[in-house]
Amino acid sequence: MNNKSSARQKIRYRIRKKISGTPSKPRLSVFRSNSDIYAQLIDDTNGATIASASSKQKDISAQKGPKIEKSKMVGEAIAKKATELGIKEVVFDRSGYIYHGRIKAVAEGAREGGLDF
Repeated sequence: MNNKSSARQKIRYRIRKKISGTPSKPRLSVFRSNSDIYAQLIDDTNGATIASASSKQKDISAQKGPKIEKSKMVGEAIAKKATELGIKEVVFDRSGYIYHGRIKAVAEGAREGGLDF
């Protein structure tokens, strides 16, 4: 059971003990697969997803370029949806991934889109 996914799961639980999202300051959760990246704004008090964005969306998947650029576009897309809902501040949840590469690109894209965290 000592493989990468179980180690990441332990890290996820450790992070989630410390942070949670509220309706005014939701949690920006990121999931990274081998080919795509997904971002969600989650309100943990109601247990509901407020908004989501992914690299599978037509406007992002139509773009040519490396995955890291698409990740930045996902961050900007989630920031745009958040500002439309009147959300300025979020709590960033890296979901056990190292803050590097595509995860960092999502965070930078969200910051450039106008989110504070």
